[in-house]
Amino acid sequence: MSMEAPERETDEQPVLQVENLQTAFFTDKEVIRAVDGISFDIREGETVGIVGESGSGKSVTARSIMGLVDTPGRILDGSSIEFKGEQLVGKAERDYRQLRGSGIAMIFQDPLTSLNPVYTVGNQIKEALRLHQGLTGKDATDRAVELLEAVSIPDAQRRVTEYPHQFSGGMRQRAVIAMALACDPELLICDEPTTALDVTIQAQILELLQDLQEERGLSIMFITHDMGVIAEISDRVNVMYAGEMIEKAPVEELFDNPKHPYTQGLLQSIPGRHPGEDRLRTIEGDVPTPNEPAEYCRFAPRCPEAFDACDAVHPVNVSVGEEADDHTAACLLYPDEMSREDAVETHRARDATSQLTDPTEGSE
Repeated sequence: MSMEAPERETDEQPVLQVENLQTAFFTDKEVIRAVDGISFDIREGETVGIVGESGSGKSVTARSIMGLVDTPGRILDGSSIEFKGEQLVGKAERDYRQLRGSGIAMIFQDPLTSLNPVYTVGNQIKEALRLHQGLTGKDATDRAVELLEAVSIPDAQRRVTEYPHQFSGGMRQRAVIAMALACDPELLICDEPTTALDVTIQAQILELLQDLQEERGLSIMFITHDMGVIAEISDRVNVMYAGEMIEKAPVEELFDNPKHPYTQGLLQSIPGRHPGEDRLRTIEGDVPTPNEPAEYCRFAPRCPEAFDACDAVHPVNVSVGEEADDHTAACLLYPDEMSREDAVETHRARDATSQLTDPTEGSE
């Protein structure tokens, strides 16, 4: 668990504020710390990206916010998720069910997992309208048509009566977005919504989300492993690795001045950045399963900059930008104005105060 540098102060209350979120899965063999002490916020009308390889904990973060973590997983004590000032951790399922859709909506990677093949697309949108807005009959049908038109589905009056298999992949994803918008949510969580689509359709979906955000003042949390998508849609970016946030920055700052070696590796691996080379650049190795306390740098085994202390000291987020708290990285190389020995001691001291006890100790 890391003691993160605080987010930028603002007079505006964030729509979503996550503090020290820890979500663990308790199996017979081990405790998997899928999300291990992360903090971030999302303000009204902005898009915050969460990026990292598969296995970094991005989707578990989204499911934790939505209250969709299933046994053997659970959110640990000390975690905080506030939506518009309301604490969500510990909320009863019946209360969470009311919040989903009307306050926070989620779009998943594969639209087929969100659409029931035996019901028409229109009926599925109308079910959400009935549950959250009390609309039925013609009013619900008219509203469903409006929503399909809002996501640029042509001939919406006819398509509302069709089944998911009659839609193309891109149209299915548009229909899922229409379902998510049915109850006018304030926060939209997008979990890799364009990964299964070809690049042309992907660009259309991203443009659609940006247009909807501008029209409705939506806040968006956008999860992806694609740095190109992050560059196009995000205002601020959180880089995630093995359950931890290891770098945070405004999007332009992150691309112009990446600090963490992992972020640098992700950016170097974007296709097209090195046109003269025969092979794409990669980060050697795989994301580890975080099944023990973070008492060292989890990226160290793959890091080209690693040195001895990386195997013994857990890095915490420290300021690395010109503006305090605007750009942070969890790496022993920083603060770079310090000697290496002093930087390591800074991390050691701050981590010691934030990790006095193991939050999974004594858990079954």
